[in-house]
Amino acid sequence: STMEFLSGPWNKDWASFLQFWLTVILSLQMQFSPIASCPQVCRCDKEFIYCNERSLTSVPLGIGEGYSILFLHNNQINNAGFPMEFHNLESIEVVYLYGNQLDEFPINLPKNTKVLHLQENNIQTISRAALAQLSKLEELHLDDNSISTVGVEEGAFREAQSLKLLFLTKNHLSSVPIGLPEDLKELRLDENRIAVIAEEAFQNVTRLQRLLLDGNLLTDEGIAPGTFRDLGSLRELALARNSLTFPPPLLPSQSLVKLSLQENLIDQIPVAAFADLNRLERLDISSNQLQTLTQGVFDGLSSLKHLVVRSNPWRCDCSVKWVVVWLKSLPSSINARGFVCNSPEKVRGMTIRELTLDIIECPIFPDQTPWPTLRSTPPPPPTTAPITTMISTLITTSNPYYFDSPSPPLPPIHNEDPLQISFHVVNSTNIEVSWASYFTVTAYKVTWVKSSQRQNEGMRERTVSGDRRHLSLTDLEPRSVYRICVHVLDTLNSYRPGEDTICSDARTKAPTSTKPPGREQAPQDTLNSTLLMAGIIGGAVLIILVTLLGLFCWHMHRKSRSSSTKWKYNRGRRKDDYCEAGTKKDNSILEMTETSFQIVALNNEQLLKGDFRIQPIYTPNGGIGFRDCHLSNNSIAYCKSSNVPSTEFCHT
Repeated sequence: STMEFLSGPWNKDWASFLQFWLTVILSLQMQFSPIASCPQVCRCDKEFIYCNERSLTSVPLGIGEGYSILFLHNNQINNAGFPMEFHNLESIEVVYLYGNQLDEFPINLPKNTKVLHLQENNIQTISRAALAQLSKLEELHLDDNSISTVGVEEGAFREAQSLKLLFLTKNHLSSVPIGLPEDLKELRLDENRIAVIAEEAFQNVTRLQRLLLDGNLLTDEGIAPGTFRDLGSLRELALARNSLTFPPPLLPSQSLVKLSLQENLIDQIPVAAFADLNRLERLDISSNQLQTLTQGVFDGLSSLKHLVVRSNPWRCDCSVKWVVVWLKSLPSSINARGFVCNSPEKVRGMTIRELTLDIIECPIFPDQTPWPTLRSTPPPPPTTAPITTMISTLITTSNPYYFDSPSPPLPPIHNEDPLQISFHVVNSTNIEVSWASYFTVTAYKVTWVKSSQRQNEGMRERTVSGDRRHLSLTDLEPRSVYRICVHVLDTLNSYRPGEDTICSDARTKAPTSTKPPGREQAPQDTLNSTLLMAGIIGGAVLIILVTLLGLFCWHMHRKSRSSSTKWKYNRGRRKDDYCEAGTKKDNSILEMTETSFQIVALNNEQLLKGDFRIQPIYTPNGGIGFRDCHLSNNSIAYCKSSNVPSTEFCHT
């Protein structure tokens, strides 16, 4: 309409001028438009180039400037498919290359790439030279590849100076890569094979905010003390699906907001484990082996909002009284889920929040109950049965003493040693260690080693919280003397300094014999009797089988003979069914068939009278090989036909 208006008779010159410049503008647009530089095999739309899922083996040529996001995923591109001109593209910032056939970190990627997706390939090695080409790379996805620790060149990731997000989920790493970039903020190493983390693994990444180590092979010994201490900006730490038995010590206290410890083997939490985590908002300790909690373990979590403790075998007895009181005192803003009783049976399935102090059973002991004296040396061997009682004390607000066993509580000690120890030798491989301390401590460490070994050779140890008073030592060697020590790790007073460790010796029992007294030969006699009986039975079975086999053979032979005696010579049988021959000298005829033969004696009287006849022998082809010959004495003999070879007949 505009052109019709401008092309009116009153202003034709002005219309021609506008038409000229419109033509020039359209020509320039066609010349510099990205559509003109879009590869034919791809589809281009504004800032996007779609070259995905086209069975490409290399990056298509002809990609022009102006595009920022390139899709090359789900093709068959290998490491040789990246031309040099691809590296010189300046406008490309996001590249999707997942689901291809790369076995090394590719080179010649666009030099200004900021986000790179390389997951679901078969990348095994990463070189420093490849990452040195990507100085502006900020986000790198390497999930679900075959990257191992030895396949990463030391300091390779540090070459990507701007890298902030590094995802290495589902690879074959056995340790944290050495030389991470300083500006890294998120690191995902979950679903690998990491078993050891050195203390210096994260010393250069102080800006790290999120660290995921779920699904690895980490144990308490595999995490060096202070590994996470210097991560002053760390907000989330995930250690789920490992093999930890207690939370790692020295966590970053000033920044940590979320801590995931679910699906481990945690059976105890030291009272000071979360003491300084005053910013922690979410704590997940579900699916562990926790039965009780030390009073005050959550006191330092002043910012806690979500606590998940489900799928633990909680024991709802006197030890959870403080938990009941604590849960009822929580404000509504705190969500604590999963406190469900597993034992004792009367409260199984109930939530701890539903319990009342009347339902919870606490043992009550009379004051006059005698208490055995604890010794610092092993007690003398008992004459009948061990009488040493195991001690297990849990200090609570409502009941200062709680015991797992039916033993009476330990009275206060004033004039004795501040730490006392006793043993109960259960059997040849198990010793129960009990100790008592009248001052409150944070934790104990129990060590044991065979006396015949050096002090540090073969020594085993276990750390328990300060509310425990016993430990069961298992997998010991029979008839062995063990040096057992209890160490106080952190006392709350300084009474008699230097005497916070006590050691003593205990000897395991001999292996229990299953032979009754005075009958040492009984097992051997039983064995001999068993073998003799087995021999008799086997011999009888063998004789029966042989007898049955003999009877079967005799019966079959008799049946065969019976059927053969009834057989009569029949001239009408097929001529090729048998052949026969005989002589006067042995007075018999040999009759042979396809399945059997027999010799039939002739009557002597017939021989004397000369009244006998020998039938002709028939050849297999039906011809007669012999003919009747009449002799002078009226006897009939046989004569060989001249036209039949002798090799075709049966002779006897």
